[in-house]
Amino acid sequence: MPLSHLHPSVRDIVVREKGERIKWLKEPRWIGYPKAQEILAKLDDLLHHPRVSRMPNMLLVGATNNGKTEIVKHFARQHLASENPGGEHIVAPVIYVESPPSPSEGGFYSEILTGLFETVPASSVDAKRAKVVHILGEIQVKVLIIDELHNMLAGASVGQHKFLNMIKYLSNKLQISIVGCGTGDLLRAVSVDPQIQNRFIPEVLSAWRMNSEYRQLLASFESLLPLKEQSKIYDPVLAGKILAMTEGSIGEISSLLNSAAIYAVEKGKEKISDKILDGCDYTPPSDRKLKASRV
Repeated sequence: MPLSHLHPSVRDIVVREKGERIKWLKEPRWIGYPKAQEILAKLDDLLHHPRVSRMPNMLLVGATNNGKTEIVKHFARQHLASENPGGEHIVAPVIYVESPPSPSEGGFYSEILTGLFETVPASSVDAKRAKVVHILGEIQVKVLIIDELHNMLAGASVGQHKFLNMIKYLSNKLQISIVGCGTGDLLRAVSVDPQIQNRFIPEVLSAWRMNSEYRQLLASFESLLPLKEQSKIYDPVLAGKILAMTEGSIGEISSLLNSAAIYAVEKGKEKISDKILDGCDYTPPSDRKLKASRV
């Protein structure tokens, strides 16, 4: 069957003109690999957990550019806010917010209020806290996602403790589940408070390695690349090359394959080959760091 290697949703893209195919390749796409689906299921469990005095929480930990943000944002998009004709506020069961650059309680409250298009009190931290608690209660939040939570390490030990106490307070006061996302340093940061550590179950996104799950991931990627010929990037030789170039990060794998597919289309090729991988505009992470160190 022609184009049988492609997902049905991509088969109409592959016959479009070069410019449209390249534009489509630059748009974000969701790859629901098994670990991501497992984490989404656990996030869904948090969402539907009954409100109790000690709510379950999660830490989603992994290296930079290894899919943490994509997973939690995908979950948030699945549970968007809805209108509430009978009430003053919308209903928003899932809220996504990014941790401020330093562990500032007032800064964190401002991030939440700004994201909800609420005015931020110009007075004290207490006023901001009271408004955040009121608003989150009114919109019926069940899961609060805090991305880049490792930013708390930018502050002194006292500031880190205050930030962790704030998280514990919000979870207790509102009876909501909190999902913290960050790098491996986040586990160390949370370990300073045994009460926080006991409440947060870690979910680790490890670097990819050569196994059947990784090769299945490549097959999933290939099914969404609008190229007329089958590349078989999951075959051991190409799969190994891709793994070595990207150093096992799913974000880097996505960047490399998109760059390779765009380069193939530009060159009038219809599959990704060893030469295409070498010729596309992609620099491995270690090479980028080395170049930066020489500046």
